[in-house]
Amino acid sequence: MGTPARCWQKAEGRRRPQTRTDLAISPLPLCCVPRRCTMDAPTQVVNFGPGPAKLPRSVLLEIQKELLDYKGVGISVLEMSHRSSDFAKIVNNTENLVRELFIYVMGLVLEWIKNNGGAAAMEKLSSIKSQMIYDIIDNSQGFYVCPVEPRNRSRMNIPFRIGSAKGDDALEKRFLDKALELNMISLKGHRSVGGIRASLYNAVTIEDVQKLAAFMKNFLEMHQL
Repeated sequence: MGTPARCWQKAEGRRRPQTRTDLAISPLPLCCVPRRCTMDAPTQVVNFGPGPAKLPRSVLLEIQKELLDYKGVGISVLEMSHRSSDFAKIVNNTENLVRELFIYVMGLVLEWIKNNGGAAAMEKLSSIKSQMIYDIIDNSQGFYVCPVEPRNRSRMNIPFRIGSAKGDDALEKRFLDKALELNMISLKGHRSVGGIRASLYNAVTIEDVQKLAAFMKNFLEMHQL
């Protein structure tokens, strides 16, 4: 891995070499470190985001330590050769953990489906939910327009335009803005086609769809000519 970089400091009236491992174990005095860079800074932000999300303090401290000296090899992980065995281990472990996470989450979802009636129940609910939205579209006298023929329509993803078959950009923006105010997000259509798209996957409840349906009816009444 190469010789660890060295720095020098005064100690008891003499100078001695100090490795990065020493630095990780014996950090600079608190007075020498900018306040915003310390883990104990009272202004540390609490991250409530869904991802990237907040990490446990112990994990952050381990990352802080290993940024200078990764597992005692004497250099930072940021300086490692991408061809080195240590770096290869990091990559392999990361890939395996991601695969395990996907499998774990899939297992939880399948268990949830099983506990809620299985595939047959999901199919029945999917039909009910999608029909609620399609009924509003088809009975809106052209205010909402689904570009897909009824026989080819999806029960999971429902695309539609507002105002006309080609859509009215101003109306659609108003629709999305108002939906956001009501805590309904990600209704914007795919970038290749625009418009609106409601994805009614299994975890979307009947109550969720009823809320969207009520909003669509209200929006229609407010903007009907």
